[in-house]
Amino acid sequence: MKSLDNASAITVIKESITQIIPDADFTGVEPDDKFRDVLELDSLDFLSLVEVLSERTGVTIDDDDYSELTTLSDATRFLVKRSAGLP
Repeated sequence: MKSLDNASAITVIKESITQIIPDADFTGVEPDDKFRDVLELDSLDFLSLVEVLSERTGVTIDDDDYSELTTLSDATRFLVKRSAGLP
């Protein structure tokens, strides 16, 4: 697994969301907005996102981690931390 920095983590997140919702528009999504609400991801979309993020980054994402994937800022922080091997 390759360690991610903030820029690469946010790119992976946005590309992964776009893979699930091809017409996702990030122009109205601020870093601290709950992107699931803004982009209207339902629970199945979110589970697909978790799977795609895990596959693309090699980071294991458990049910307990879902609360850390609420905003783009939180998700970025989570991936950077986990990809560096930190808990």
